[in-house]
Amino acid sequence: MNIELSKAFGTVVRERRTQLKLSQEELAHQAGLHRTYIGMIERGEKNIALENIHKISTALKTSISDLFIQLEKSQS
Repeated sequence: MNIELSKAFGTVVRERRTQLKLSQEELAHQAGLHRTYIGMIERGEKNIALENIHKISTALKTSISDLFIQLEKSQS
């Protein structure tokens, strides 16, 4: 697992969540995931599956590609 990549992705998720003024609990509920799992993603502690990336992007009202575009921008 690339920890730096996971942390960067978690930061992207956190930034989008806060833009929408959602708590971790609200995001988790909308995505059908557990709140602690969202926290672990945001801290870069989980290597997230594509299926869960899709659930989170849907709950964040964005596309998977937009999340990855933000991830790429943060890496450059």
